[in-house]
Amino acid sequence: MGFSDNSKGLVLAVASSAFIGSSFILKKKGLKRVGGYTYLLEPLWWAGMITMIVGEVANFVAYVYAPAVLVTPLGALSIIVSACLAHFMLKERIQKMGIVGCVTCIGGSVVIVIHAPQEHTPSSVREIWALATQPTFLIYVAATLSVVLALVLHFEPRYGQTNILVYLGICSLMGSLTVVSIKAIGIAIKLTLDGINQIVYPQTWFFLTVAAICVIMQLNYLNKALDTFNTAIVSPVYYVMFTTLTIIASVIMFKDWSGQNASSIASEICGFITVLSGTIILHATR
Repeated sequence: MGFSDNSKGLVLAVASSAFIGSSFILKKKGLKRVGGYTYLLEPLWWAGMITMIVGEVANFVAYVYAPAVLVTPLGALSIIVSACLAHFMLKERIQKMGIVGCVTCIGGSVVIVIHAPQEHTPSSVREIWALATQPTFLIYVAATLSVVLALVLHFEPRYGQTNILVYLGICSLMGSLTVVSIKAIGIAIKLTLDGINQIVYPQTWFFLTVAAICVIMQLNYLNKALDTFNTAIVSPVYYVMFTTLTIIASVIMFKDWSGQNASSIASEICGFITVLSGTIILHATR
């Protein structure tokens, strides 16, 4: 019996977290061995870089098969993998509360997996375009772009250096549009490989352009946040904001919760909050 799309997405999301979590440790060990730019000659650093690329590709494909409600929160597992490997390989000990955070993340992830909705894969890019141009999602996009403009033009010059929510707000809002665009591109690639050519549709290239613009903005403001504020604060706050907004965008555009009963939706939300709590605990104790 074959795997369901959700199962494929789940396996890819977990594999992605394992690869990405491992990549941080491999790169850090490589950097510890050398200094300056000689890390470019260090095989261990390159192993970490390749591992990260593999993880990101797996995460990209996971969005093709499973809803963002399932895939995005599982990104927290990369933090657990990184923390556990750091404990054994880098001798960066996990505190008792850190273990509590890991267990909390895993528990929340299990709840999300159990209650995750089944993914309905659109049959063409034009179907995705119809979802992207529905009034509710257009309102979300308009609200998102309005807030981003306000943050960039008004709040960043005044509060960017003192309030972490300015940079991370821009980054997370654009990130939510990145994910839905990347999901559309991934589905277009999958359909094309299956023999249903989607390259001929201008909508495919529109989603690709939107994704490229959003990724550039996202990386730019995330780097500004990391340069300005402590990483221990940036990471959990960004994870909470990005994950929350991504799920909201996906639920509106792809109707992830359509057909689910209130109990399942409530369970998913509780699982999501549990994962967020575990992530914050784990970061706070590292």
